[in-house]
Amino acid sequence: MDKKKLEEAVNKALEDKGKRKFSQSVEIVINMRSIDFSKSENRLNLDILLPKGKGGKELKSAVFAEGSMADEAKKASADLVIGPNEITAYADKTKAVDLAENYFLLADPKMMGVVAKSLGQFLGKRGKLPKPITGNIKELIDRSKKTVRIVSKGKYLPTAQTIIGTETMSLDDLIENAEAVYDAVKNKVKEGNIKSVYVKLTMGKPAKVG
Repeated sequence: MDKKKLEEAVNKALEDKGKRKFSQSVEIVINMRSIDFSKSENRLNLDILLPKGKGGKELKSAVFAEGSMADEAKKASADLVIGPNEITAYADKTKAVDLAENYFLLADPKMMGVVAKSLGQFLGKRGKLPKPITGNIKELIDRSKKTVRIVSKGKYLPTAQTIIGTETMSLDDLIENAEAVYDAVKNKVKEGNIKSVYVKLTMGKPAKVG
């Protein structure tokens, strides 16, 4: 992807933002071709670290854990810690959707099966099943605040879309984040299978790269 053309597209998207009462997200849309997404090995399931963060659009963190791991999560300032006896309370559709949309989910590996059994029908189809905890919990939580997830939506929809920041961020930061997302998708599907790339704001018109 040509950096100069990417800069032009981001600038174009920002110029057309209009007046809103809120800070809009800046998004990248990557369209693909010649990929059979009916095959599980071709589907996207990527967690991508945005090097410059999300510009205030961070998800909250929820950790499924008990005992010492739950204590570590609380010390690491997790927004929500859910023990094994509390999971069923989140099987309510409203609460489960709130978890999927507003939280980055982590779990003690020993609890992954229980979480999947109770919440899998709500979280799985949204690509939001928790990531198993490996290593330092605080580092995982801090990293999660700068991470976006791209998951294939349906077997045949050849599009990847995610935020790369907000309109208040600098052009250089948005460019660096966009390149990180593009590179992650390119490494999965190969550059020749990328048909087109667009940049847009939440309420704005897409601006094509190139």
